[in-house]
Amino acid sequence: MSDKIFIGVAWPYANGSLHLGHIAGCYLPADIFARYNRMKDRDVLMVSGSDEHGTPITITAENEKTTPQAIVDRYNNEHTENMNQLGISFDLFTRTTTMNHKAVVQGIFSTLYEKGHIYKKSIDAFYCETCSRFLPDRYLEGTCPYCHHEKARGDQCDSCGKLIDASELGDVRCKLCGGTPIKRTTDHLFFALSKFEPKLLQWIKEKKHWKANVLKFTHNWLKNGLQDRAITRDMTWGIPVPIPGFENKRIYVWFDAVIGYFAASKEWSQKQGKPSNWEQWWKNKDAKHYYFLAKDNIPFHSIIWPSILMGYDESLNLPYDIPANEYLCLSGEQFSKSRSVAIWLPDILKKFDPDAVRYYLSINMPENKDSNWLWNDFVAKNNDELVGTYGNFVHRVITFTQKNFATIPKKGKLTDLDREALKTIEEASKEVGDSIEHCKFKKGLRAAMNLAQFGNFYFDQNQPWKLLKTDRERCNNVLYICFKLVKALAVFTAPYLPSSSDSIWKMLGYTDTIKSWEDALSELQEGTPLEKPAPLFKKLVLEDIVEAPDPFSKLDLRVAKIIDVKDHPQADKLYVMQLDLGPLGERTIVAGMKPYYSKEELSGKSIVIVTNLKPATIRGIESKGMLLAAEDDQGIVTLLNPKDATPGAEIYVEGIPREPASVLEFDAFKQAALIIGEKQEATYNGKPLKSKNNTVVTDKRVKKGANIH
Repeated sequence: MSDKIFIGVAWPYANGSLHLGHIAGCYLPADIFARYNRMKDRDVLMVSGSDEHGTPITITAENEKTTPQAIVDRYNNEHTENMNQLGISFDLFTRTTTMNHKAVVQGIFSTLYEKGHIYKKSIDAFYCETCSRFLPDRYLEGTCPYCHHEKARGDQCDSCGKLIDASELGDVRCKLCGGTPIKRTTDHLFFALSKFEPKLLQWIKEKKHWKANVLKFTHNWLKNGLQDRAITRDMTWGIPVPIPGFENKRIYVWFDAVIGYFAASKEWSQKQGKPSNWEQWWKNKDAKHYYFLAKDNIPFHSIIWPSILMGYDESLNLPYDIPANEYLCLSGEQFSKSRSVAIWLPDILKKFDPDAVRYYLSINMPENKDSNWLWNDFVAKNNDELVGTYGNFVHRVITFTQKNFATIPKKGKLTDLDREALKTIEEASKEVGDSIEHCKFKKGLRAAMNLAQFGNFYFDQNQPWKLLKTDRERCNNVLYICFKLVKALAVFTAPYLPSSSDSIWKMLGYTDTIKSWEDALSELQEGTPLEKPAPLFKKLVLEDIVEAPDPFSKLDLRVAKIIDVKDHPQADKLYVMQLDLGPLGERTIVAGMKPYYSKEELSGKSIVIVTNLKPATIRGIESKGMLLAAEDDQGIVTLLNPKDATPGAEIYVEGIPREPASVLEFDAFKQAALIIGEKQEATYNGKPLKSKNNTVVTDKRVKKGANIH
């Protein structure tokens, strides 16, 4: 690992509060990585800031009848405060409205223009005659060409998640006045991204260490050839274009924001009183650049930002690694600021200790696949792991020793179990460290927690409460080893849980903070007086936190009619079924019904399916839904029968609102325990499942209490 580490973290839009998806996606993993590398005595520069230009800012300002500047000032202050509260240790968290940022962006823009990497082009753009303005993408609304959602934005559909071109929208409307815009010709400047394709392809060949998802996103962009991108837009909020004839246009935010990493480095250097200090990270070829972001931001960092750097100054360092995370979801639905699907950071910091939040986000981090924030799981992991395993071990060791010895004990003669404990510390140091070095943060924290579990085992095996009466010298040595474990745990969890680690450090008699990773293996300050410790973590009660939405409300159960049944070509017990869901159209599912129903019995039959379950590929065929059947302990399997309900009809339970997740994880489905009731009806919490006036029943008789899955 290089002694110079640059860490760039994605810039959050300053048009709303941060949510836990932002933290899990980039800010927490970046902070863990930065803290660890500082403890390894490496020179770290970690920067980010508020992204304060672009249409999301102006839309928020117009909705609130205020100015864009008022919006960005408010949210920059809030973001900065929340980052500090959570312990995100930026060397600089700045903003894109500074004079420094403007000067750096315009300087790079001018250089690229002079080198021929930016050129003028006339295009047709949407113009609203009522508002007398060209409309940026996010001021346009219309019908998505893919899923036909009627309120797709001009750049992306929030319903299906696909990126779209505004020209593809159907029934295009101006979001400001609701009128129909027309197309007019306007001149814009374009970044010649296509020029950099050969260099990018050569550069990416070396990136064998990148995550699979990062390589996949990047190659997907490259395989169809890169397209030049508009670098200016018709609006008044943003950085002015430094080219004559374009004074009324602004630099597009995608170009503006990524340059923030470079601009922030220069700003940090100036604030240090050493204006050229940034060169140690940007022009030193031994320095390594890491960029932390969520997966939707990957191409901007693996393709666009490297292209800008290549075109501007080839002496500058390109990204070494882009350890992008997947999405954190809320019970299966992606966190989204625009759709207000979120747990907001200001709210959660008022209710919980930062380390409790950091712990759950770290142990549940969406590193290689989407993960879920589940309130019951948050409480369980806090109580069972943070309080019950880690906090309990530290508290019992220090409390017992303080009460009976008053000071940190002295080392005595070691037993085999003592030597195993010391070896376990050394092994944990390597495993936790190696995991963080390779951005495998969940694995690193789990290794630290395994050491805490070993500590409880060691304490219980030696039973110091008995040794206190029978062999005080041995008791003294057991506690010495326990303190070695406590000290190591404070060090190993410091990147993850900085506040509680500092608390432990002070309990051990140190007056400063943890500085070095090697402190985990150093000797104790024997004889240091001990004070009675306070508990590190608080136990949580789920009912005190939130009235969790009923799991059934997240299900989208519908009636479907089977219109075709075929044998699965790769499996003996599976059918491939074609279903009619009425207004929802047709879809294919794979189901293991072959041992229980013939094709003739199934054809034309009405069934109940979960329509919003995350699609799964089963033996090579994608299944977009799951039919529901009951199974009792006698092995009888029967389909749910919605009687004569029409295809597409909703299945509901009286008294429970239908708030289906856009994509439902299977774990979230399992939380809604469906069973068979007295009269062979399908029930949830004792209430029957219904479709309009029909109660859903079973085809065959099964025992009361049979599970539905």
